[in-house]
Amino acid sequence: MAISFRILHVDDDALVRELVALSLALDPAFLLLSCESGAEALRVASDWAPDLILCDLTMPDMDGQTLLARLRAEPATAAFPVVFMSAYAAPADGGALAGGGAAVIAKPFDPVGLPATLRRHLHTIKLSAAGYNFRQRLRRDAATLAAFRARLAQTGLPDELHCFVHKLAGAAGIFNCREVNANAGVLECAIIEARAGRMPQQRVAATLDALLASMAQTLAQEEADEGKAK
Repeated sequence: MAISFRILHVDDDALVRELVALSLALDPAFLLLSCESGAEALRVASDWAPDLILCDLTMPDMDGQTLLARLRAEPATAAFPVVFMSAYAAPADGGALAGGGAAVIAKPFDPVGLPATLRRHLHTIKLSAAGYNFRQRLRRDAATLAAFRARLAQTGLPDELHCFVHKLAGAAGIFNCREVNANAGVLECAIIEARAGRMPQQRVAATLDALLASMAQTLAQEEADEGKAK
């Protein structure tokens, strides 16, 4: 079976490192590298390029949150997701996540269940990354649609607009952007009607403006929500 997940484990307790190694050996999809300190983890993280860093929250010299801050400060390691382990934090402890950690696993943990737990966190992290990438796409698509809007006023209905809006409607539906999905669907119908001569071009322009407004509102709301979370 091919290796799917590279895990960097950081813990000053040798017994815990051994237990995690035995646990992840139960799932051949995991490839593990263990470190006994945050300093060691910083030295190897960039070259190892882990899919996830599993880090003890409380360690001497450099605790988990300090390690996370150091990782985030370097472009080469800033995107590595970190899941904390701690005997002093509940699994949903907000304080441990304030610096950008993805999750907290409470100690003692179930060694047999740890691989499945990490798989769940990895999939959640990937879904979150996909959502972030969609927001980036939404910004790019808004700029493209604004350019389409200018062309609409100058040269008429662009041939490629229908396909572009159809793809946007589908992606917005997948990522639960309901207003964008609905407005893109209305615009798609308006384009079809205008091409058939059953709707004036001004109506297409109005529905395109409504779509752009919904995209701007969605992006503004998500930025506001992110600001509150910080």
